[in-house]
Amino acid sequence: MSYRPQKSSHRNTRRGRRKLHHEKAKRKGQKHRSGGKYLLEESEAPTSEEAVEKTLGRLNSLGGQIFAFSPFSKYFDDWLLSLKSVLSEFESNPAVNVDEEFVKKRSKIIANVERKLSERRREEAVLEKATRRLVKQNNLLVQSDTEYAFATQKLASKRNREIKRLTRKVHDFEEELDETSQMKTGINPFAKRAKSNKMAELTLKLDAAKSEVESVVKAFEVEQEKLHDEYEKKKQTIIEQVQNLEKKVEGLDTDGSVEDRRVACEELVNAVNALLQRKKSSLS
Repeated sequence: MSYRPQKSSHRNTRRGRRKLHHEKAKRKGQKHRSGGKYLLEESEAPTSEEAVEKTLGRLNSLGGQIFAFSPFSKYFDDWLLSLKSVLSEFESNPAVNVDEEFVKKRSKIIANVERKLSERRREEAVLEKATRRLVKQNNLLVQSDTEYAFATQKLASKRNREIKRLTRKVHDFEEELDETSQMKTGINPFAKRAKSNKMAELTLKLDAAKSEVESVVKAFEVEQEKLHDEYEKKKQTIIEQVQNLEKKVEGLDTDGSVEDRRVACEELVNAVNALLQRKKSSLS
């Protein structure tokens, strides 16, 4: 009789173990289900209000973006890509549910800013070309100065050689004339006549040599003046071109697209707000 209660205790122990195992499994299952629910909540898309707030913040950030260095057009494609990415993320959110009016407005704004940035790109290309021309003209200005200095030096060297040759010629005639004037003729009329004729001939040659010196000096002065006038005319033309090009490239270091991009983002912000207002009105 004492054996039966022991069997009953053994069965109760087995039932207790099974119950404990079942409760553990139940708690474990609840834990898994709770974890799954948490992951699902975490992966859910942002609400409409959250999507709007995030989009407006990113649009305002893009609208205030300033590009650092010229050429600024190299940033345009990345900026447009970021803008379209913001809008794509906003429109793909199922909680947003954009309407046809918003899509039309958004498309028009994007097309408009793309057109303006294309115009800016062309303008910048023109300015870049003008900058290269400006560098070239400045080099021409330096080259013009160098060429004029070289031509002046060459002309001066030629003038000095020619004047030196003619001056020596004059000096020779003067010495010969002086020697002739000191010749002794005595009372010989033929010797006197010969001396007189030679002195007259030397005097003519000396006068002609002196005239040649003056003529050569004058010719070189005229040539130098002509050379200077041509240099000044050429230099002035280059300077005017440089000044015109400098005026053209004044805006090269200024990002003219800032206002275009700011206005586009501002219009998109207004479009998002208008969409939100229409949705609220439809629910009331």
